[in-house]
Amino acid sequence: MAPKFQGVDFYDVDGLLSEEERAVRDTVRAWVDDNLIPIIGEHYVEGKFPKHLVPQMAELGLFGANLPEEYGCAGLNNVAYGLIMQELERGDSGVRSFASVQGALVMYPIHAFGSEEQKRRWLPRMASGEVIGCFGLTEPDYGSNPAAMITVAKGTKDGWLLNGAKMWITNGSTASVAIVWAKTGKLDDVESIRGFIVPADTKGFSAKDQKGKLSLRASDTSELVLQDVCLPKDAILPKSGGLKSPLSCLTQARYGIAWGAVGAAMACYDEAVGYAKSRVMFGKPIGGFQLQQARLAEMLTEITKAQLLCLQLGRLKDQGKVTPQQVSLAKRNNVDIATEVAREARRLLGANGILAEYQAMRHLANLESVYTYEGTHDIHTLILGQEITGLNAFN
Repeated sequence: MAPKFQGVDFYDVDGLLSEEERAVRDTVRAWVDDNLIPIIGEHYVEGKFPKHLVPQMAELGLFGANLPEEYGCAGLNNVAYGLIMQELERGDSGVRSFASVQGALVMYPIHAFGSEEQKRRWLPRMASGEVIGCFGLTEPDYGSNPAAMITVAKGTKDGWLLNGAKMWITNGSTASVAIVWAKTGKLDDVESIRGFIVPADTKGFSAKDQKGKLSLRASDTSELVLQDVCLPKDAILPKSGGLKSPLSCLTQARYGIAWGAVGAAMACYDEAVGYAKSRVMFGKPIGGFQLQQARLAEMLTEITKAQLLCLQLGRLKDQGKVTPQQVSLAKRNNVDIATEVAREARRLLGANGILAEYQAMRHLANLESVYTYEGTHDIHTLILGQEITGLNAFN
């Protein structure tokens, strides 16, 4: 039996957390150690999401954990929420993605842009895991440029008619409801983009699994097709409007990803340290060689910087001061360093590093997707470049 994870905390970040924040982190950490890590390697190899864990995650309050208690959510602050994402991704990026989509990309837009009736109808059932959701923004030909989407919603006498397709949709084949973003025509010469709540059993709505993935294998990824999907008038999120609405949801998800990537890096570093101390080569543990010590020192340094970055970002978010650009910096940096930590950990483990019984290769493959989704690394570079210079380099 593998030893329990003791954490990676070179700068006493624990001392900067509240008692409640530590308690939340420790609860999820123990759950990940006991329930997720023992089975995730097998699920990854088989390409199956561990659906049996969803009720346990709901019972722990992991869905929409930073949304208000009046809607059945945990009502935690954003640092505690971030620590939840950290621990889930320490187990696996796909499992963190499941919780992140449920909370930040489905529950959050209903809370931020929905009517009171929509919030009370959907949020408690999503918090309890009774209803699973997905987020339909990305399209087959429009990933980094969502403003060019071709999915449309036309007003009818009775409601709305949706047509289009969405791609790379986490939870797509599992979800019983989707938040779909579509163009509804021009308003003041600007193409209006609105959000719609689409039950998965609506006629004309279908989800097809994405086959052949070499990354995020323990996660459901789908293509959504909408063919003459008829919706009632109250399916629209009334407060949504323009591209800024879905982008604000992505900011919520990117915040969680910044924390989650730290968890993946911590898992790889912890595994590498343990292996370096026990693997004997040329008569001594490989951790006694300069090359491996340099690897470990670099990993620890980058993880420590990322931890401090996340904590300050979370404090700013709790104070209502955070900007999307600050979130972009954290997502960009932390996923990048986590990918490098995973790669160096895999190399330190040698041939054993490619086995599913170890974590590094799985995290490395997953992080290559995280590097790309929710805004690619390069897109976040341009977001920061525009913030620095005031000049738009996107077109």
